[in-house]
Amino acid sequence: MSVLSRSALESSPLADLHEIASEIGLEGFRRLRKADLVDAILAAQGGDAAPVEERGGDEEDEAPRKRSRRGGRGRGRARAESNGDADTAEPEVEAEAPAPKEDRVVEGTVELLGNGSGFVRLKAGETTDDDVYISAAQVRRCELVEGDTVAGPVRAPRRSERHPSLVRVDTINGRPADEVAEGTRFDDLAASFPTERFALGTEDPTLKAIEWLTPLGHGSRATIVGAARAGKTEALRRLAVALKEHAELELSVVLAGVRPEELGEWTGAGIEPAAALTLGAPADALGQAVDRVLQTARRQASRGANAVVLIDGLDALAPAAARKALASARNLAESGSLTVIATAAEPFGGETTVVALDVILTSTGRFPALDLAASGTLRPELLVGEAGADAITQARATALGVA
Repeated sequence: MSVLSRSALESSPLADLHEIASEIGLEGFRRLRKADLVDAILAAQGGDAAPVEERGGDEEDEAPRKRSRRGGRGRGRARAESNGDADTAEPEVEAEAPAPKEDRVVEGTVELLGNGSGFVRLKAGETTDDDVYISAAQVRRCELVEGDTVAGPVRAPRRSERHPSLVRVDTINGRPADEVAEGTRFDDLAASFPTERFALGTEDPTLKAIEWLTPLGHGSRATIVGAARAGKTEALRRLAVALKEHAELELSVVLAGVRPEELGEWTGAGIEPAAALTLGAPADALGQAVDRVLQTARRQASRGANAVVLIDGLDALAPAAARKALASARNLAESGSLTVIATAAEPFGGETTVVALDVILTSTGRFPALDLAASGTLRPELLVGEAGADAITQARATALGVA
C-alpha cells in the first residue's frame, strides 16, 4: 500500500478522507473540518508519513474507545448501518464497545458493487456470510477490478455490520499490492488508432454493414447516432450479443436513462447490464453510474485487458460527463484497450467511428439502415487494409450516386 503522507491527504477530496477515517475507526470524523481531519488521520496512523505497513494498514487501535451515549436516536442509526453504506453514513453517537481486532488473513476473488465498494468472495461464484467487505476507498487506492484475487488481514464485523471487513490489501493476483497499484496511470499511457478489427461473425444485415463499412476495433471511440426510432438501441443490443461471444473481451453494458420496458429486453437477450437506470434518474446519478463502470474498464485496459463498454443513452448524461465517457476509449500502444460504443442523437465529436442510422430506412423495414454519407471510420485502412478502405469508399460513392 502507498504512504499516506500529509500532502497526499491534503490533496484528497473530503469524501475520500471520510472513507479513510471510517476504515481506521476514527471517531466523530464527520464533525471535523478538513485540516483537522488530516491531522487526526495522521495521528491515528502514527506520524506525518508513516507507511501503511508500519501502522498495520487500516487496522484499528486495539485499545477500547470511550464513546458517549445520548439517547436512542443515535443507537437506532448505528443498528441500521451496514458494511455496504458504512463509508457514507456515520451514526451520530455510538454505544461503548471495544474496537474490532484484526484476526485472520483471507484470500478470495473480488466482486465489485455498483457503489464502488465490493466483496472478497471466499468461494468463487458463491455468496457466503464469511465473505469480506472491501471499501470503495480501498478499491480505488489498489486499482482493483472484478475478478482480481486478493489477500490481506480481516477484522471482525462491528456491532452494526453484517460482514467482516478487509483491513488492507497485501497482494493482488499474487503480486504485492503496491506494485500493482503504482503502475503507470491510464491517462499517461501512449495511445494509437485502432488496428485490430472486431470480427462480428453474424448474418444480421445491420451488423454486417457496420463490420464492413464502418469497422470497429480495439480502442474505437464510437457513437451509433440517428433520430428517434432509427433503431439505435436495437443495433447496440445486437452488437452486444455478437461481442459477448468474444471470450477475450471484458464486456460491460450501461443503460443510462432508458425506457423501463427495455430493461427486460436486454436480459432476455442474455446481456446483464453492469448498471441500469431508467429515464427518471437524474443526470448526476447517470453520470456516476457510467463513470464507475468506465473506471473499472480503465484499470482492466491499463493491465493489458481488452475492455469494451457499451452505453445506451449518452444524451441522458450531462454534456461534460458524456464527453468524458467517450474520451476514455483508446488503444494503448503497450498495454490493452478500452473501446466505448454509445448511442446518441448526434455525434459528440472526437469519435474514431460514427455509425449513422436512417430513420426512413428503419421505419420502412429496409435494412441495413445505414446512412453512409453520415457514417465513417477514421483511418479505416488500419483495420481493413488499403483494399478494404478502397472498397468502403466505392460503396459510399455508389450509395450516393457519384460512382
